[in-house]
Amino acid sequence: MSAAAVALMWEARAVAGRGPELLEWARARAAELAREPLRRELLRAPQDRVLVITWWDASFGDDLPELPEPAAELITRPVHRWRFESLGAVESAD
Repeated sequence: MSAAAVALMWEARAVAGRGPELLEWARARAAELAREPLRRELLRAPQDRVLVITWWDASFGDDLPELPEPAAELITRPVHRWRFESLGAVESAD
């Protein structure tokens, strides 16, 4: 991944007990993006939260494929989305 990469973060919270369903929904949507990202990662957290991060060789303002909003009955609130521009790796202090 180059220092010019852009990371898109998508985070949703499932209705109680539907975390596994939201996780599988997000996994399927991440695999169906219109373009292949440099990298993609799927994470979960307590309270049935799901996070998808995709990395792109792009400029910050470029039009990039994003995951859609899940069905309203699957989530407790609207999806949160963030976009970050990579500034390069942080060197260890060792």
